[in-house]
Amino acid sequence: MYKNMKDVERELKILNLERQIAWEEIKGLKDDYAEDLKPAHWIQTGLNFAGKYGVFMLLKKIIK
Repeated sequence: MYKNMKDVERELKILNLERQIAWEEIKGLKDDYAEDLKPAHWIQTGLNFAGKYGVFMLLKKIIK
């Protein structure tokens, strides 16, 4: 598979860079989840749901 040490070193550098990229992606996901778990985000989501549900109920009463 490898012809010389230069090929081995090149492959190791590539693998190291891929590992670093994956680690940065994981850190980004952690920040996203931390943001989603904040109470302010829950309140905003609840208000959005309540607004949509309220519009639905209003339309339902208008139709009847």
